[in-house]
Amino acid sequence: MELRNVTEFSEFLLLGLSEEAELQTLIFGLFLSMYLITVLGNLLIILAVSSDSHLHTPMYFFLSNLSLVDICFTSTTVPKMLWNIQKQNKAITYGGCITQMYFFVIFAGLDNFLLTVMAYDRFVAICHALHYMVIMNPRLCGLLVLVPWIISALHSLLQCLMVLRLSFYSDLEIPHFFCELNQMVQLASSDTFLNNMVMYFGAVLLGGGPLVGILYSYSKIVSSICGIPSAQGKYKAFSTCASHLLVVSLFYGTSLGVYLSSAVTQSSHSSATASVMYTVLTPMLNPFIYSLRNKDIKRALKRFLGIAFMKGPIVLGLKKCT
Repeated sequence: MELRNVTEFSEFLLLGLSEEAELQTLIFGLFLSMYLITVLGNLLIILAVSSDSHLHTPMYFFLSNLSLVDICFTSTTVPKMLWNIQKQNKAITYGGCITQMYFFVIFAGLDNFLLTVMAYDRFVAICHALHYMVIMNPRLCGLLVLVPWIISALHSLLQCLMVLRLSFYSDLEIPHFFCELNQMVQLASSDTFLNNMVMYFGAVLLGGGPLVGILYSYSKIVSSICGIPSAQGKYKAFSTCASHLLVVSLFYGTSLGVYLSSAVTQSSHSSATASVMYTVLTPMLNPFIYSLRNKDIKRALKRFLGIAFMKGPIVLGLKKCT
């Protein structure tokens, strides 16, 4: 294999989930459906929260930000894969690959941080209920969203700069459906020791740190709930964080499953298939989890959809009159 400087490359090849031609139509239809459901579901959550003044609280502010991040998170990978299948072309430019990796790392990190922020919000709401609105003031809520954006952007920039210093062989085939950081480092022909150190340090600090924060928050929440004398009070307190706990379990469970499956099987294609769980499936399920278990969200969605359907006939009637 010929070793060349990466600047001489025009493109990489994304091998996708399967190279069998008869499965491409099925994969295209399945991922297109999941992508549309993800965008529509999360967009409805954002519109419902923004249109209902009763939901202008810290908890729903963070939820709408999570929905926005989930839309962006899925949009960094799925549209390109659908385009490649449709055009029967697996190529992605080097610049496009680095750009995709940059935004993927940003939104993956934001998911981690926002889930931690939402856990902290539930901790304050349950353990410090009397001072909730004082503690979770608009300034703090803004900072709890802004700071993760800054940290995630800087971390992603560092990882991409580390990849830019690497050299690659000429036949670059990525056994994945997107440019995943770990795959890019593994494909490099030059020394990757520093890259691996930075990558693992970032994973421990920005992945393990938020997880520790979530576990600490929920340990305090469980301790506080156990101190509530009535069963009804315990149920009411737990129900306020049940949806978030389910989303956290789904996100971290699928993420852990990806790395365990890749470590056990040593197969890149099995790792790519497993990564569908947290890159596509989890963002798609989040709106359903929050809307099905939350009466406020369901009421806001009904009100928003009702207003939207009412405006339709009015606009049509006006057009007919003119």
